[in-house]
Amino acid sequence: MREISLFLMLVSMLFVVVACSSEETIETNILLPENIPSFVQESDFIKIDWKRKAVEFGDRRIIGNENKSGVIGADMPTLNGQKWMWHLWGVENVELTVVGFHKETHTAHQVLYNGPGGDSYWTRQAVGENNGADAHMPSNIALPEKGEWAFLLYTNDELFDILVYDINE
Repeated sequence: MREISLFLMLVSMLFVVVACSSEETIETNILLPENIPSFVQESDFIKIDWKRKAVEFGDRRIIGNENKSGVIGADMPTLNGQKWMWHLWGVENVELTVVGFHKETHTAHQVLYNGPGGDSYWTRQAVGENNGADAHMPSNIALPEKGEWAFLLYTNDELFDILVYDINE
């Protein structure tokens, strides 16, 4: 009887080790495009807390991390492209870089673009107060597939915040 208990305990421990090692593999198999800004690091993607979803706050339907960053337009996500208004607190007149990261494929994407048929870009100037935020930036956004997305926001080449959304349409 004791041998069976010992065997079951060892098998259980093996499952834990396999589960932990596969999670580590996911975190280290991150696909970054060649043209991604040099200040974006693989270690930034490991910081994503997928359980910390962006939430609606304020009276303008901003969805994000209150008093840090948020987006108007994220409540109607679509893969066909749409307008989002980025809002930032605690910074003024900064360069904002947005990197989209798809959880399932572990791939970073350039998601901002200049309207239908326009060029994609990583970085643009966020300026002026708007909707209670210290800085804002309008943009068009296009995502290649649905699923869980993290948007890593960099201000002046440093990781500023991470927004996590479910994009299912």
